[in-house]
Amino acid sequence: MKSEKVLYFTEKEEELAQLLVDIGLKRNVAKVLVYLAHTPEATSRDIERGTDLRQPEVSIAMRSLKENVWIESRESKAESKGRPVKIYCLAVPIEDIMDTIEESKRKEVENQLDLIDKARKYISA
Repeated sequence: MKSEKVLYFTEKEEELAQLLVDIGLKRNVAKVLVYLAHTPEATSRDIERGTDLRQPEVSIAMRSLKENVWIESRESKAESKGRPVKIYCLAVPIEDIMDTIEESKRKEVENQLDLIDKARKYISA
């Protein structure tokens, strides 16, 4: 048997994931993002173990991260027969991802403030 080293969340990483959830990311997406930010690459199984998520939850989170073009994947042949294993890594540094999230939230706030201004104009008209 081959020994594997699987990373698990520290308290600090749990806090970071919770901050991302509070910002507006889905919990599973936040956990996978934090996990990938702290490892050069990981298989789906590694992510499941390290984040304590089930396979479907990881798959859904990966779909969201792919849509944002924040992750890359490649396939590696499995040691035994069977399907190839997908290996994931961040496509852009976590700092750039945070910049993207910040910009998105700023636009959201600006849109909300514009709507408030429009509502005020209707009230005072």
